[in-house]
Amino acid sequence: MKVAILKETRPDERRVAATPDTVKRMIGLGLDVVVETDAGLEASFTDAAYEAAGAKIVPDARTAAQGAGLVLKVQRPQLGGEGPDELAYLEKGTILIGMLAPLQNKADVEAYGRAGLTSFAMELIPRITRAQSMDVLSSQSNLAGYRAVLDAAAEFTRAFPMMMTAAGTVPPARVFVMGAGVAGLQAIATARRLGAIVSANDVRPAVKEQVESLGATFVAVIDDEFKQAETGGGYAKAMSPEYQAKQAALTAETIKKQDIIITTALIPGRAAPVLVTEEMVKSMKPGSVIVDLAVEQGGNCPLSEYGKVVQKHGVTLVGHANVPSRVATDASALYARNLLNFLTLLVDKDTKGLKIDTSDEIVKGTLVTQDGVIVHPALAPAA
Repeated sequence: MKVAILKETRPDERRVAATPDTVKRMIGLGLDVVVETDAGLEASFTDAAYEAAGAKIVPDARTAAQGAGLVLKVQRPQLGGEGPDELAYLEKGTILIGMLAPLQNKADVEAYGRAGLTSFAMELIPRITRAQSMDVLSSQSNLAGYRAVLDAAAEFTRAFPMMMTAAGTVPPARVFVMGAGVAGLQAIATARRLGAIVSANDVRPAVKEQVESLGATFVAVIDDEFKQAETGGGYAKAMSPEYQAKQAALTAETIKKQDIIITTALIPGRAAPVLVTEEMVKSMKPGSVIVDLAVEQGGNCPLSEYGKVVQKHGVTLVGHANVPSRVATDASALYARNLLNFLTLLVDKDTKGLKIDTSDEIVKGTLVTQDGVIVHPALAPAA
């Protein structure tokens, strides 16, 4: 079975779907790996390193995909109107695996169907213990939370830790992390390492102890609705308008005292919720910084601008695109391992071919199209 690793073509994407280490392991599974020239260069993985691991380097995406039974990607392929039509390279029956964002891009899913592809969306990995090693959202969000603090520090005109000098004392920065999922918890830990006073909030009651264990103060309106504010899959539920009003009032008072805010709140398949209003921004101290990790889904602050760092009302708003890609080497390494672990569910140990077992809840949960038919329950047309 030939496996193709293509160079990513979407803007601001520096990651790659395989590393020399995972190439070596895929070959150990009985797969033949081809890598498009310079596919890993922006993540600091050279063609020579892939060759040393046993991969064959080919000059372009079309050559790499020709005859490939499996194509591994980081982001979804570009369609004809967006740039080079990457689907044109993929033959009917090809298995495509990547972060396809199918809930947000249903037209793409229909295109996979017309092309006769079998496709798996790694964002749909179920939140179960057995799938933790395949959870791309967690691996990438972890690095995004870390990088968000560094980006905040780069824009902030003061120091993070308290410093006592002969010339006077420098007070510690106050950092408020909004949303204590994987990205938020890593942001808390990173800001604490840099010496900041950190507080955080989240609508899920289960994370209160995690936040406090990292040395941060938990900020939330704790009532009956708060105690029920988590889905079985570990995601935050959308809260009622009444709760949102109470939480907004508490948040507004908290924000006035902060130097840095990092927002991380996302709801799968929906626009990001607004957490920091324009009035809240106006209440912040001059020189404060907001890093909006949800900017790609509309932003947790309506003043954030995708792909830009802007100043409004004396506050710097950081809206970098594709934050995990700003740590491209490690983000690629983690993502590639996620893919490798997922592949072990698909590769038949005896035949070395691919076998799609839809009785496996991980396989079934990520399967978007099969032989050109849209099969995922959230996307399939009604009978």
